[in-house]
Amino acid sequence: MSGHSKWATTKHKKAILDSRRAKAFAKLIKNIEVAARAGGADLAGNPALEVAVSKAKKTSVPNDNIDRAVKRGAGLTGEVIDYTEIIYEARGPQGSALLIECLTDNKNRAASEVRLGITRNGGTVADPGSVAYLFSRRGVVGLPKKDLTEDDLLMAVLDAGADEVKESGDSFEIHSDPTDLRAVVAALEEAGIEYETDEVEFVPSMQVQLDAAAARKFLKLADALEELDDVQNVYSNADISAEVMAELEED
Repeated sequence: MSGHSKWATTKHKKAILDSRRAKAFAKLIKNIEVAARAGGADLAGNPALEVAVSKAKKTSVPNDNIDRAVKRGAGLTGEVIDYTEIIYEARGPQGSALLIECLTDNKNRAASEVRLGITRNGGTVADPGSVAYLFSRRGVVGLPKKDLTEDDLLMAVLDAGADEVKESGDSFEIHSDPTDLRAVVAALEEAGIEYETDEVEFVPSMQVQLDAAAARKFLKLADALEELDDVQNVYSNADISAEVMAELEED
């Protein structure tokens, strides 16, 4: 889930703590299969596959699983891998908006499960386009603050195409055009700056602050959607402050 707020940082830590490793691995494996299907099994000649494999290795996906996924995607095992990307839109508590990004080999199953996940957990299925306009596709690099300042980061990545650096709790986020993401990552590596995540994401143009009651409902909805096998990512404009999150953790 990505909310680009204090909640996003909290959620990231929570994901590490309860370690939904199987689900995380499955998402990364799907990305490898899709990249291999589109551009072949040769990492040197398929930049998308190289990135997908690199992310999987960074998340400790076993090498055997990665190799099998590359071969499956490239059609070297005789299996047919044919995923379709679908984005569903939903409304959550207090007017919050959600984009649910799916990668599925069965569109009917994905549609049914996502709709059920939304309606059973207090959300409302939104008409196509009624939520999407609130988001834009951006390259996003997340990294811990450590001893870095905003100026340090800007000096390192501005010439690589970065648009802005945003502070988020004890982390920074560097935003860029999706086409500049790889250049931004390369600039960080050249400067010796460690980063945690680099993704093309849907970033909200404005955020909706949730109170404790709404936040509780929202987290239930977001968690239910993220558990679905066909769901790759859930994006939202919900903002849950550190104070509200602390209140929820006391319950």
